[in-house]
This record gives sequence, C-alpha cells and structure tokens, in this order.
Amino acid sequence: MSRLAEETAAAVAERRGTPPQRVAAWAVHLYTAAGSVLALLIVLAAIDGDVVRALWLGLAALGVDGTDGLLARWLRVKDRIPWFDGARLDDIVDYLTYVFAPVVLLWTAGYLPAGGWGMTLAALPLLASSYQFCRADAKTDDHFFLGFPSYWNVVAFYAIVLHWSPATVALVLVVCAGLVFVPVRFLYPSRTEMLWRLNIGLTVVWLVSYAVILLQVPHPHPVWIALSAVYLVYYVGLSLYLTAKGAAARRSSAAALG
Repeated sequence: MSRLAEETAAAVAERRGTPPQRVAAWAVHLYTAAGSVLALLIVLAAIDGDVVRALWLGLAALGVDGTDGLLARWLRVKDRIPWFDGARLDDIVDYLTYVFAPVVLLWTAGYLPAGGWGMTLAALPLLASSYQFCRADAKTDDHFFLGFPSYWNVVAFYAIVLHWSPATVALVLVVCAGLVFVPVRFLYPSRTEMLWRLNIGLTVVWLVSYAVILLQVPHPHPVWIALSAVYLVYYVGLSLYLTAKGAAARRSSAAALG
C-alpha cells in the first residue's frame, strides 16, 4: 500500500472512531428517534382527552430536540456514521412532534371549529409545514430558520393553557401558516451564533416557565404567563431585527457593486 493510501486509510479510520465511539453515535440517533415515540404518546394522550399529559410529553420532546444536536456535534456522529442521515431523521421526528401531534391535540381537545371549516384549519399547518420541511433553505447556512419554524406545539400550548377560543386559534393558525412562506429569518436558539449564550439562557427560562405553568393548570399565575410571553416577544423581535439588518446589508452591498 502506498504512503498516500495508508494516510487516507488512517484518516478514514480516525473519522469513524473506535467501536465504542460508533456505539455512542448510534445511541444519539436512537435518542433522536425516541421523539417519534413521544409523538405517538402525545397523540394517545390527546385521544384520551388528557391535554396536560400531552403537553408534558410535548415538553419532553422539546428537551430531546434541544439536546440531540449538541450531542451529535460533540460526539461527531456524522463522522462516525457518515452513511446515516441524522438531519433527515431529525426532520421526520420534528414534523411528528412539532406539527402532526399538536394539530391532533388541538382537534381532539375542541380548540378548532367543528366540521369542514375546522378540518381545513387543521390541514393548514400540516400542508404549510410539509412544504417548509422540504425546502433546502429552511435552515440557512448561518443557522436561522427561514419562515415560521413550525412551532405548532407552542401554539397548542398557549391555546390550551390560555383557553383560547376556536376563533382565536383559527386566526393564529392562518397567520402562522402564512408566515411559513415569508422569508423572515427566525432564531435557531441552539445554533444562531449572535447572542448565543443569551438565547440559550432565555430558552431555558421559557422551558422552566412552560413546566411551572403546566403545574398550575387550569389557573396559571399571571407572572409566569408574562415571563413566558417576554421570551416570545424577544424571540420574534430579535428575529425581525436581524432579518431587517441582513436585508439592509444586502442592499448596501448591491448598491456598492452597482
């Protein structure tokens, strides 16, 4: 074997790692895939009429989704198992837990209008997110979501704990489904580099507020609701600011070139 071939083989072996490292990589993929089981449990809880249990399971799904990517990068999963597409697995699980299961929950819990109008509204998130999850640029190279990032689980959470009327839910679904197609760059909390530590810290605070509000259902304290809402205002406000700032920078660059 030539020296170059030996060096290439050594580099490949180093990327693939040791057997224990490959086992750890598979464990991360299994951890991600467990989200699909959580989606099933959310649907079953929704069918049983236990909305609080469904929302707790939704919180668990958020925890898995918020940590599996960090684990994958730390353990270099892509290098260890290069032929397995972890990003596609993550998208499948996210669609189930962030889109499909929350829509089922809204439907079974009576937060959508009855009849054909309600079915049409339920279809909006499913169809809009099907489009978004298949876009090559749904997640930008600099780690933003392009368009409303299919946080239908968050919509379901607030609809239930704040007791929104079917009309309010319908309005939110229509607006958010439309925003899927609007090129606003929404924060990717675990990956957007700007203000990363602050974003992560505030996301953790929001997750804690989610849990406390669930413990207080059906009468959550207004302070926890307000604390939760502050994060949403921050998230949307910073996303809009960065989108406008990026657009202005591109216009300036184009004018300079012109």
